[in-house]
Amino acid sequence: MSDDSGLWLLAAGPAGATALYWALYRYYRNTDKSHAFERETAIEAKPVTGTDVKVGEVRGTQQRRIDGDNTGAHRRRVGRRR
Repeated sequence: MSDDSGLWLLAAGPAGATALYWALYRYYRNTDKSHAFERETAIEAKPVTGTDVKVGEVRGTQQRRIDGDNTGAHRRRVGRRR
C-alpha cells in the first residue's frame, strides 16, 4: 500500500478553500463589471453660491446632554414610520 494515495486528499482541502474564496470574492466584488464612476462620469463643476448666516452662539455651557435628546427611548428613535 502506498502512502501517496492520501496525499491528494490533504492537498484538496487548501486548494478547495482557495477556490471557494476566489469564487466568492469574484461573485461579490465583480470588479470587472462594476461602474467606474471616476472614469465614466462627466461632472461639470460650478461655482459655489449661497450665504452664511450666524444663527446663534453657545458659550460656557455645563450641560452634559442636549435638551430633547432621545437616547433613552430606543424603540421610539428607531421605530418604523407609519
